[in-house]
Amino acid sequence: MPEIVTLTVNPAIDIATSVERLTDTYKMRCAPARIDPGGGGINVARIVHRLGGDCLALYLAGGPVAEQLEKLLSAEGLPFESLQIEGETRENLSVTERSTHREFRFVMPGPAISEAEWQRCLDRLAALQPAPRYLVLSGSLPIGVPEDFYARVIRKAKTRGIRVVLDTSGPALRHAMPHAPYLVKPSINELRQLTGLTLETEADCMRVAQEMIRKGHADVVALTLGAGGAMLVTPEGVVRTAAVATLVRSTVGAGDSFVGGMVWALNRNADIREAFRYGMAAATATLAHAGTELGSAGEIEQCYRETSPPCTAPVW
Repeated sequence: MPEIVTLTVNPAIDIATSVERLTDTYKMRCAPARIDPGGGGINVARIVHRLGGDCLALYLAGGPVAEQLEKLLSAEGLPFESLQIEGETRENLSVTERSTHREFRFVMPGPAISEAEWQRCLDRLAALQPAPRYLVLSGSLPIGVPEDFYARVIRKAKTRGIRVVLDTSGPALRHAMPHAPYLVKPSINELRQLTGLTLETEADCMRVAQEMIRKGHADVVALTLGAGGAMLVTPEGVVRTAAVATLVRSTVGAGDSFVGGMVWALNRNADIREAFRYGMAAATATLAHAGTELGSAGEIEQCYRETSPPCTAPVW
C-alpha cells in the first residue's frame, strides 16, 4: 500500500475553455477545450505523483464520466482505485473571458450517494493494509453523504496511527475539526465561514488559527491567503511566506497543489517549514497555467527555488 492515500468523495472531469466575451442569450464560440481529472484528492495525488511520491488516489465514481476519468488517470500513470456508484460523476466547467482575463467557474453538485455506497468507502479505508502514513481528505461532500463523514474517517484513521490531512469547507469542515486532523488547510474564506468572523487582518487569522491548535483541533494549520501568500501555524509558532510573483492565469487546482506539495515533502520527512515552502511552490506552478492544468515537477522545483524561506511572523 502506498504511503500516501487521497480520498475524493466527489470527483469530476474538469473542462476548461475560453471565449472572447461572456454575453447572455447569444451563442459564444469557445476555444478548444482542455479536459483533466478533477476533484480535491485526485489533484493532490496528481501533484504527489508528479513529484515522484508514492501515492494512491481512492475515489467514488459512476457512469460514462467515470470511465473517462479512469482513462485520464491511466494516461498520467497515477495509481488509483475507483469505488463504483450508481450515480453519474459530475463535470465542472471553467471559462476564461479573454477580453478581461476573468475566470468563471461552474461547479456541479455531483451525484447522490447512497448510504451503502459511502459506507463501502469507510469499509475500504479501514481495510487498507498496511496503513498509509498520510491520508488526505480533500474536496466537497456530495448529496447523501453525512456532514460528519470526514469526522468518522478521521476517528478511525487516528486509531491506526495515520496522519490525516484535511482540506474541505462548510459543514464538513465544522464537523471534522473537533476530531483533530494532523493538518488542516483552509483558505481565508473557508476560515471565515467556519468561524463566522470577518478576519480583516492577518493578526485576526493568526489568533484564530492559534486557538484551533490550543483547543487540540489540529497539530498544524496551513492558511492560504490568496495573493497575500500563506501562513503556517504550529504549536511552536507562526511563519509567513509571500506569494511568488507570477501571472495568475487560473486558480483551478491551486489549493490542491498546495496540499500535494506539502504532503509529498512531509512524507520525505521534510521539516514542516520546508514542506510549507513546497506547498507554496506547487500552488504557484499551477497558478501560472491556464484552465485546469496543474504544475509540472520541473516547474514546482523552479518555483521552490524562487520562493523565499518562510519567515517568523510578527506577534501582533
